[in-house]
Amino acid sequence: MNTKLNIITLAILSSCSFGLLAQGYGLADAKTDNVKFDAWQCKGCVVEKGTSGFVGAGIAYNGEDDIQSANAFNSSNQVAGKIDADIHYQSETGYQANVAAHHLGMDNGRLDIDVGKQGTYNINVNYRSFAHYQSNNALSPYQNMGGDYLTLPDNWITAGSSPDMPMLYSSLTPTELSLTRDRAGLGFEYQTASLFSTYVNFQREEKTGTKTTSGSFYNQSMMLAEPVDYTTDILNAGVKLRGDNWFTSLNYTGSVFKNDNNQLGFDSAFNPTFGAQTTGYIALDPDNEAHTVSLLGQYNMAKTNLSGRILIGQMTQDQTLTTIGYGYPLPTNSIDAKVDITGATLKALTRLNRDWRISGSYDYNDRDNQTQIEQWTQISINNVTGEAAYNTPYDLTTQRAKLSSDYRIIQGIKLDAGYDFEREERNYQDRETTDESTLWARLRINYFEMWDMWLKGSASQRDGSKYQASKISSTEQNALLRRYYLADRDRSQIEARFSHTPITDLSIDFGARYALDDYTETQIGLTQSTDTSFDVNINYMLTSDMSLNAFYNHQIIESEQSGSSNFSVANWQADIEDTIDYVGAGINYNNLLDSRLKLGLDYRYSNSDSTTQVRQGITGEYGDYFAKVHNVNLYGQYQATDNMSLRIDYKIEKYLDNDDANDINPDTIWNLVSFGNINHDYTAHMIMLSMNYRL
Repeated sequence: MNTKLNIITLAILSSCSFGLLAQGYGLADAKTDNVKFDAWQCKGCVVEKGTSGFVGAGIAYNGEDDIQSANAFNSSNQVAGKIDADIHYQSETGYQANVAAHHLGMDNGRLDIDVGKQGTYNINVNYRSFAHYQSNNALSPYQNMGGDYLTLPDNWITAGSSPDMPMLYSSLTPTELSLTRDRAGLGFEYQTASLFSTYVNFQREEKTGTKTTSGSFYNQSMMLAEPVDYTTDILNAGVKLRGDNWFTSLNYTGSVFKNDNNQLGFDSAFNPTFGAQTTGYIALDPDNEAHTVSLLGQYNMAKTNLSGRILIGQMTQDQTLTTIGYGYPLPTNSIDAKVDITGATLKALTRLNRDWRISGSYDYNDRDNQTQIEQWTQISINNVTGEAAYNTPYDLTTQRAKLSSDYRIIQGIKLDAGYDFEREERNYQDRETTDESTLWARLRINYFEMWDMWLKGSASQRDGSKYQASKISSTEQNALLRRYYLADRDRSQIEARFSHTPITDLSIDFGARYALDDYTETQIGLTQSTDTSFDVNINYMLTSDMSLNAFYNHQIIESEQSGSSNFSVANWQADIEDTIDYVGAGINYNNLLDSRLKLGLDYRYSNSDSTTQVRQGITGEYGDYFAKVHNVNLYGQYQATDNMSLRIDYKIEKYLDNDDANDINPDTIWNLVSFGNINHDYTAHMIMLSMNYRL
């Protein structure tokens, strides 16, 4: 957090310094010999001493049974409480403290405490909570959900297909699929009056809950709830040095991830298949570490700014492999995975004159997989077993170069243009090298009163080395198939934005974007895609006490895909259309009841829809997917005393979605035991009472 703040500060100072230094007005040029600093006094710069701010508390009631509503209402409990605060303390001698809390006690809350002396040191204690809820209606016959071994009831009777399982429906119980995170941190920053400062921050995050996975025996599968019990420790530390026109810092970042569950075991719901196995095991996310060291630097000259970074790091993973249920000897007890990371960045910006600037950058990143290659015995679900296979150490090297220029034609009219180049080099993949070149230009006009507008266009082309499917990457793949992120592609894009203030109390903002991706050499795979979007925002002060705002966003993505059902040339096509609409409006009325009452209403509606049509002689449609959400928040705030205010919020969420993948009974598919229908259709209500007291 502290690093980000310092980088932002440097960016602001750097941008301000160009205009001054270019004219010879840098700090180093200032004549201060005869200045009487003791006589300086800023009569308007009075720093308030003592304590200021506010504290607040609230309580909410949510009566909806579908736990998905907690994502909008910020609580999975029927009754929830919260604490809000923004407290500042300043002493006569420069010591200060700040306490900031927002929705503390609810599912997504935060707390920050800062204590220190301005310009000397600062101690920060922070806490964050996060939660995401998928469903509390997933049906499963398994017991001990959330544990590392899932069992079936003692009276369970296996069968060759899920419709023939006599105990299936009588054994189903609801299971919750949700994830929560709690993150706590402690940081310290120290700076001297000279050029030296340092910082260290430690953060621990604990993530718990369950998520969807599946276990299988031959061609028979069961949907399972995978336990999540993760702990991640992150340490950031660094030393910073600064001078009149330069800055440098040496930084370290390390993370250690631990999973309390190494594997997930489960009983088979089906009759035993090959090997007469009745239990299975899945290896879960392994423990791992990552460490990086970086050196940053920046140097400001009269008309030129230079900055750069070099980075080295390593990621490792050496957890013992899961062997239960695997009947072949392993070449090693641990994969001992190791990936080395190297990076470098160089940026330069120079001002040729008061109207013309040129900037350029080069970025290099290399991911070198040093994991030892071993020979493994492969188990297949067909009649071929015992075939040798090898782990693949994928490497990736990325180089990016950018050159741009901005020129002020006249006051209020500015032209930007640039060229971007990116090269990616991979091994063990269908294409070892891809090159992408992009030309772009933007014209900005704020010459006219009450208007601000810009128009940007770009064209890019991606090609590369010969596309050749390899046995490692494409054992059972059609040789004509092109992966979309490796295939040749021509992209054209145009963007525009207009802002207009016809009167003082009304502002209108409109933006639009269109992009066309043409995969010119692809016969099987994604062949074309268009992305069209626009948005409009309106803010209007109806009266001095009443304001109105409204917005509308629309996006439509259309894709064309070709495929082959006979492992030859393309013989079927698919048209996919994804549409997203997001609209909202809000109105508030202030200064009612002798300027003590404020009323407001906010409304939002979103609708996402996806359709797929497949043509192979005849045209057929896949199941339509959609999600529609209405959100309403009606609130009123009353200033009971000069220091205390009371507020009531009434919230409504109406949610409806339809996904065929989630709309199947536990035994609809003969070789699958599913979670049943976990789509959502509900109308949820929440009422919250809160109080704020100003100190």
